[in-house]
Amino acid sequence: MADRREVAIVRWPDQAPSAQDGPAELLAAYHLQTQAEKGEAVADVSGLPDRYRAEIVDPRAVFVNDVVLLALSGDTAVGCLVVTTPVAGKCEVKRLWTTPASRGRGIASLLVRTALAHAAESGVSTVVLSVWKWRAGAIALYERLGFAVTESWDERDQSVCMQRAV
Repeated sequence: MADRREVAIVRWPDQAPSAQDGPAELLAAYHLQTQAEKGEAVADVSGLPDRYRAEIVDPRAVFVNDVVLLALSGDTAVGCLVVTTPVAGKCEVKRLWTTPASRGRGIASLLVRTALAHAAESGVSTVVLSVWKWRAGAIALYERLGFAVTESWDERDQSVCMQRAV
């Protein structure tokens, strides 16, 4: 597997035309793992809730107004992250995922740092996110990158809301 120096972060689909299926495969893995962690495992993508299945079937349409960042090792997508369109000076980071084989190489940090740089370039003052409370590694990563737990805006009781100034 490639190390971090061999990974490029690009905006999809503009800068990654050869990785057309990259986001769909990564989002499928993300959502299937999340369902399992919630105790609601499904056999395949067809068993996911409609809103999550839509992200996998047509990420270009679902995220048309957002920025999808892909971590590429050669032409292989090994990570993704979505930065939502800014609203009232805020944007949200969501769907952070790296393939299990690529973990521990700083790719998730690189994706989040790229998202923060994008937010700054877009004039955003605050980046927010929500993360499942059982994802301790992700929470630790976000804290290392300057995010702090904040009052919840998410109705899901298993969610931790975080934010950081840009």
